[in-house]
Amino acid sequence: MHNNLIILAGGASSRMKKEVLTNNLTKEEIAQANERSKGLIGVGPNGRPLLDYLLLNAKKAGYKNIYIIIGEQGELFKEFYGDKNSDNNFHGLTISFATQYIPEGRVKPFGTADALFQAVEQYPELQHQLYSVCNSDNLYSVSALSALRETSSPNAFISYNRDAMEFPAERISRFAIARLDTNNQLLDILEKPSADSIEDYKDAEGKLRVSMNAFKFDGALLYPYLKNCPVHPERDEKELPTVLLNAIQENPNCTIGIPFSEHVPDLTAKEDILEVKAYLKKHYPVLNWDEN
Repeated sequence: MHNNLIILAGGASSRMKKEVLTNNLTKEEIAQANERSKGLIGVGPNGRPLLDYLLLNAKKAGYKNIYIIIGEQGELFKEFYGDKNSDNNFHGLTISFATQYIPEGRVKPFGTADALFQAVEQYPELQHQLYSVCNSDNLYSVSALSALRETSSPNAFISYNRDAMEFPAERISRFAIARLDTNNQLLDILEKPSADSIEDYKDAEGKLRVSMNAFKFDGALLYPYLKNCPVHPERDEKELPTVLLNAIQENPNCTIGIPFSEHVPDLTAKEDILEVKAYLKKHYPVLNWDEN
């Protein structure tokens, strides 16, 4: 079991910044969507950001040390969660910040694998420890975060049943799907599945499994693959699925897909803001940091 959770929050949020397709948002909501990192958009009943709710669930799952990977313009995170670079106390959680710097010659960050690599370079102790990794713009359940903490597998990811996702079919069809063996060991990840390839990716229960970027990693095992992650030829980024696939090629049976069947609220585009606000109002009417 481990106590470290790394939260990816340094992305460019390009889809969130696209023109809104609904007229139900306020000017303030649109402004926040255009200017803030997605996890900092005020979607709670009291205007607090989505990241509060993820941190609350992480605390309930038993995590102690939180590392938030922010961009070079990520000072707003420190206004919410502590002005020091490391070891801020936020409701009993120890919050530290890692910065994902954009390499010279690029205008956007270099992807999720680059973000994680920069974080473990800035906090070298993570190169030898166990840690979980997740997005800042998804609200993972306490049970899912607990499962990552408690698994004995060196690496793992939450393997979501695609049928349980409460998103439009067209959006779900774009999710990467995972191929698992009969013991739920990861064999492959297909980024852009076509209709004719889907049957080959169903698991032993006949379910299609998708990753929502909720991982557990063995820092020592993963480090060389993070450091040497190649750039994806189409998306021009270094991506965590590539790191995982390279790791399992040389270390078979090191990454388990933990099956879950539940929805994961997602804040990708402006159109998601109202749905996430409604979800939080229903399921989290009060942010209670003292509740066990």
